[in-house]
Amino acid sequence: MRNLMITMWCTGLLTVSNICWSAIPQETIAGGAAQAVNEKIGEVSAKMNQSQTVQEISAGLLDPIYRLAEYMGVPWFYWAAFALMAAGVVSFALQLVLTKLLLLAQLKMNLAEIFSDALGLLISLVGLVLTTQAATQNSTFTSSPAAVVSSAAAGLIAGFVFYIWGQRLELRAASRTVRVEPTPKDRRGM
Repeated sequence: MRNLMITMWCTGLLTVSNICWSAIPQETIAGGAAQAVNEKIGEVSAKMNQSQTVQEISAGLLDPIYRLAEYMGVPWFYWAAFALMAAGVVSFALQLVLTKLLLLAQLKMNLAEIFSDALGLLISLVGLVLTTQAATQNSTFTSSPAAVVSSAAAGLIAGFVFYIWGQRLELRAASRTVRVEPTPKDRRGM
C-alpha cells in the first residue's frame, strides 16, 4: 500500500511536471529530453489509469467528497465558502506584503514564515477560483449580486481581522530574542 501511495504521489508530480514541460518550447530543451520525459510520464499515467486498485482508491477518495458536495450544495454554503476564501486571500496577501515589510525594516525576516504565507495565499486563491466555479455550476449564489457582494465584504472584513491578529503574533514572536548564556558546565568544556 505504501509503495502504491508513493507511486501515486510521484505520478502526480510527473503529471504536473508534464504540464510544465509542455509549456516550454521543445526547441529550447537539449537532446529531446522533454519528449523522453513526456513519453515516460504518459506511460506511467496510462498504467496507473488502467490499474483496478488505483481506480478503487480514486473512487474511495472522491466518493465522500462528492456526497458532501451534494449535501452542501446550497447557496448559503457557497456564500460562506466564498467569504472564507476571500478572507484567506486578503489575510495572506497583507501578511505576505505588509508584515514582511515591517519585519524587513527590523531585519528579522523568517524564510519559513514567508513560504507559509505564500502557500496560504496560493491555497486561498485556488480555493476562491474553485469555489466560484462550483457555485456557478451548482448554485444560484453567483446569480445574486447581493449575495456575492455581501460575501466578498464579509471575507474582506474577516481577512483584515485575521491579518491584524497574525501580524501581532508574528511581530511579537520576532521581537522575542532569547539569548542563551553558557552554564558553568558548558564553560568547563571550552
